[in-house]
Amino acid sequence: MHPPARAQRRPFAVGTHQSPTKWHQSSFSRPRLSPMRSPRGLLTASGYLAGRHAPSPSVSTTGHNSLLARTFQILAQPESVRLQKHPAPNSGILELRLERPEVKNAINWDMMRMLRSAIEKIQADTTAKVVLVASSVPGAFSAGADLKGHVPQSHQTQERRLMSSSDVGGYARSLRSTFSSFEALPIPTIAVIEGAALGGGLELALACDLRICGENAELGLPETSLAIIPGAGGTQRLPRIIGRSRAKELIFTGRRCGAAEAVTMGLANYCVPAGEAYQKALDIACEITQKGPMGIRMAKKAINEGAEVADMSSALAIEGECYEQLLYTQDRVEALAAFAEKRKPVYTGK
Repeated sequence: MHPPARAQRRPFAVGTHQSPTKWHQSSFSRPRLSPMRSPRGLLTASGYLAGRHAPSPSVSTTGHNSLLARTFQILAQPESVRLQKHPAPNSGILELRLERPEVKNAINWDMMRMLRSAIEKIQADTTAKVVLVASSVPGAFSAGADLKGHVPQSHQTQERRLMSSSDVGGYARSLRSTFSSFEALPIPTIAVIEGAALGGGLELALACDLRICGENAELGLPETSLAIIPGAGGTQRLPRIIGRSRAKELIFTGRRCGAAEAVTMGLANYCVPAGEAYQKALDIACEITQKGPMGIRMAKKAINEGAEVADMSSALAIEGECYEQLLYTQDRVEALAAFAEKRKPVYTGK
């Protein structure tokens, strides 16, 4: 069989909120707002639409003005996470884009909620085969956590040090849970890293199966510099990927490493020229989509679950269970027939 043709990169308006050329916006749009969260509902609650007249002069308008200003502030905020589907010939590839340029994709509560919503939609999409996680912000994959996003609106200009310990702890637990849900997706996930992937940004990349870096990438977990530790899986996933000793050195010192070193230590799969990480990741994704989708899912399950058990015999038992599930599938029959007939198999995921 011939290797799959090199994937054609679709133009993407980096740093903007335009959709890629010839891409589907598909059903992966922001969830419909409830009546009270909708623009009309918020304006009605403020009194500006009720009866189509202004509030009574006898009633203070301070609260109304504040709510109205907050309403338009919400409407002006662009989506910070976009989930899109590639069309043929790259069908089966989903792309999760981080788009919060003003803070280099730092993750606040709103962005976290959008990530969780995107994960739920990926889980529900039976046609999905691979997920790419990329940034539309030049020079940044993600700068990490944005804890200011949890501070009440009236205090968002204050420093992070004014947040309560319980607020910070709640944020870390939610982010940890979000990344665990992403890691548990049954299909391969690929992080496309150009520029900085720090703190929570690197922890998101660690939750992916593969990491492709441009040579300008900078990776690190600097939390100990703030007298804390990585709290969204970094202390657990990093040593599982690069080993305990190397992970301890990076976490203890908070040192950042470049893409070439990341490949040497096993933190990244590839280091390519700056600006070419996306195309490399897309090529790998297209190669994966040519394989049997059920086989890919069972391979991920066997590897991930087998790595978490204490002994080899238990790990091999997990592999055996995954193998058994593939013996009577239509895809396996199709693979054997295609091999005998010297043609490319057509898999259906059944």
